[in-house]
Amino acid sequence: MSRYTLNNLAIAALAVCGAQAALAQSDQLVTAAKAEGQLTVIALPRSWCGYGPIIDAFKAKYGIKVNELNPDAGSGDEVEAIKANKDNKGPQAPDTIDVGLSFGPSAKAAGLIQPYKVSTWASIPDSTKDADGFWYGDYYGVLTLQVNADLVTKLPQDWSDLLKPEYKNAVALAGDPRASNQAIQAVYAAGLSAAGGDASKASAAGLKFFADLNKAGNFVPVIGKAASLAQGTTPIIISWDYNALADRDKLNGNPKVQVVVPKTGVVAGVYVQAISAYAPHPNAAKLWMEYLYSDEGQQALLNGYCHPIRFNDMVAKNKFSKASLDKLPPAAGYAKAAFPSLDQQNAAKEAITKQWDAVVGATVK
Repeated sequence: MSRYTLNNLAIAALAVCGAQAALAQSDQLVTAAKAEGQLTVIALPRSWCGYGPIIDAFKAKYGIKVNELNPDAGSGDEVEAIKANKDNKGPQAPDTIDVGLSFGPSAKAAGLIQPYKVSTWASIPDSTKDADGFWYGDYYGVLTLQVNADLVTKLPQDWSDLLKPEYKNAVALAGDPRASNQAIQAVYAAGLSAAGGDASKASAAGLKFFADLNKAGNFVPVIGKAASLAQGTTPIIISWDYNALADRDKLNGNPKVQVVVPKTGVVAGVYVQAISAYAPHPNAAKLWMEYLYSDEGQQALLNGYCHPIRFNDMVAKNKFSKASLDKLPPAAGYAKAAFPSLDQQNAAKEAITKQWDAVVGATVK
């Protein structure tokens, strides 16, 4: 028998042993998670990225109770919840967080999260994960204009349109820009458009844009949701595409909802997952991560109109259902999307959260 054949046999044997070890680890993790019996998540609206069905499927698959804290919290609120509950093992202490990309490194630096690499780690792009496994991208989307088309008959096509008199008392953010990553990125996107694509000027231009929007009487300082869109309180909401499309489905034509990808300033945002360093249920948290990053979990995110972080890997392996791919908006609008770097996002968060009150002067509630 040749050395080549022996080496191949040895490699094959190691592969089998590795697969068995991974399986054993998985079985051990499931057992440990079931023993804990509960998982506490935070800031996961059931309409966001299809999290409702995802949570229900996780509960059904593993028989683990899921405690859903403060669905409308922003990324900053999630981090603060970890800080506030360091010594609390009760139901108010989150096990996991789902936050904007810039919040991952800062939470790591503050010692608030712990490392864990899921079994599909290799298929997560390096640019969207911490090398040591403290945080990792889960999905992304682009910021869109979600419009109540029964009330707004002329659809805005770009950010600059929102300043027109016809949109008086109409435009809202889907979060508080002093804490919500979605709102911070919306301000950045508007600024990127106003600055002609110059990322270095986007934050300042975005703050000025919203100051002008507020002075014009077009900005509504209310956190926009499907209910306020339908009621006409916030006829135009700036939100991630997956939230806007989910609201469109939920409202089912009452009112008619149009989702517009702006002509310029198309910004894509990556959200990341992490496990609290003080998680009361660390094994349940790890199992939750395994589920989210499995083929099943990534398909479920796509069902909720999110682009799962393993999107390219799943497409290459023909893992997604054709029906879910066909429901996505046309690819043309996404082709222009800019993915702000981590440094750009950190700079935007710093500038926008600290200067919003002084420059814009509108308290979003």
